[in-house]
Amino acid sequence: MAKKGEARQRITLKCTVCGNESKRTEKNKRNTPERLELNKFCPKCRQSTPHKEQK
Repeated sequence: MAKKGEARQRITLKCTVCGNESKRTEKNKRNTPERLELNKFCPKCRQSTPHKEQK
């Protein structure tokens, strides 16, 4: 978890096609309170697919 006063938190990204959880990243929860959705390469699907932030 983030330290006191810090707005960055670690999140896990999940592939929307196969459900593989292979990506970890950080985001600033003050600047982007909504969930992230990024196009990333999924090693299981072997193609670039949209990855959504997991709860």
